[in-house]
Amino acid sequence: MFRLIAADLVRHRWGALAIALLIALATALGVAVTLEERALRLGSARAAAAFDLVIGAPGSETQLVLSAVFLQPAPLTLLPGSVLAALAADPRVAYAAPVGFGDFSDDRPLVGTTQPLVDGLGGVTEGHSFRRLGDAIIGAAVPRALGESFHPMHGMAEARGGVHSAITYRIVGRLAPTGTAWDRAILVPIEAVWRTHAPGTHGAEGHGSEAHGPEEHEDANHAAEDHAPAEAEPRSAPDASEPGPAAGAPARTIAEAHRQREQNEAAGFDAPINPAALTDPDAPGVPAIVVKPRTIADAYRLRQAYRTDHTLAVFPGEVLTRLYGTLGDARQILAFVTLNAQLLVAAAVLLVVLIHVMGRRRQIGALRAFGAPRAVVCAVVWLEAVLVIGAGLAGGFALGYGVARMLARQISTQTGVVLPVGFAAEDGVAFLLLFAIGGLAALLPAMLAYRQSPAAALRA
Repeated sequence: MFRLIAADLVRHRWGALAIALLIALATALGVAVTLEERALRLGSARAAAAFDLVIGAPGSETQLVLSAVFLQPAPLTLLPGSVLAALAADPRVAYAAPVGFGDFSDDRPLVGTTQPLVDGLGGVTEGHSFRRLGDAIIGAAVPRALGESFHPMHGMAEARGGVHSAITYRIVGRLAPTGTAWDRAILVPIEAVWRTHAPGTHGAEGHGSEAHGPEEHEDANHAAEDHAPAEAEPRSAPDASEPGPAAGAPARTIAEAHRQREQNEAAGFDAPINPAALTDPDAPGVPAIVVKPRTIADAYRLRQAYRTDHTLAVFPGEVLTRLYGTLGDARQILAFVTLNAQLLVAAAVLLVVLIHVMGRRRQIGALRAFGAPRAVVCAVVWLEAVLVIGAGLAGGFALGYGVARMLARQISTQTGVVLPVGFAAEDGVAFLLLFAIGGLAALLPAMLAYRQSPAAALRA
């Protein structure tokens, strides 16, 4: 019987392949949607795991989380320095790390922050952490080497913003891989960001803590809104505590290193980090503050305390849950479209199988005439249909997985957030359910073959 099935499938291989391909394409659409939606939920949840509580100025909760956690550029109103000082002195707070952004280098965001947030993200795996204002720590996915130096530029590449040519950062460390947007970022001390955008600093506008017009406010907000990035300058720019250029280095390199050192000294970027600046109520403002509460109860108390007319406190997990709800609605719509497509494909496949069985009436009649039992003929027709359906379902799951992986890789390249695409137990249940439905549908042509008499088939 099985040799007969194999021979029949080989004989009608192109028709069987076409049917399996139709089933695979219809199945792949639903599988890709399911896997990608799940990967987005898991990836975004992991990305927000290090951010217990985020505090910003009143506005959109979603935009605050997207900017502070996922580093999506957007103009945010600044929080006054007094808020950061109050949080730093609050006994319920393990640490309060400011987040300032707006400058770029090679289209990679520069994020001003402090050492506690660096440690909260996993710490430094190469080099060392912040020591001076001119130090920079690159994310795990930034293709730079320790010792390289660069000038920051205000905004992204498309906007052609100005270069802060008087400021030179030197890469001194690399952040541990996080699987988040912070892998593509460059971290610098928040005091350096304040100095870069302070009034009178060469290459920068006024800071947002002062009273300025709209353009100055955007620059002070460090909102990465429409300006171009500075190109990295892979020069070994030494600073006060680092060794100078190697003996025998080209004169141009030595002269450039000395020039950068003099510029940094003039701008105060060779100065050591001053933790006391964060407790100064008159410190410049910041777009967001990442807070690590000491206990879960403290987290809820802090959120309640800072949900006022002047501040906004959010749990990133709660905001993401609402986003998941939106994704879930979109997934239901796509699932509905996918289901209808699968039903249409199933109807077409069933019609093709019925036509195929009717076209094999003489063959079936000959089998019956040579003594083949009705059950054997029925089993041959059913097994052929089930094998084709099973091959189509398996191919659809494989194709859907490949498409989901490709989309996840593209999203990860653009955002830095790693999306874990993988099958779960519920996907196995879905496969078995679809296979069972296909097996039941295959009974219809099998029963037609079962009821067919040999005499009638041979006369046709």
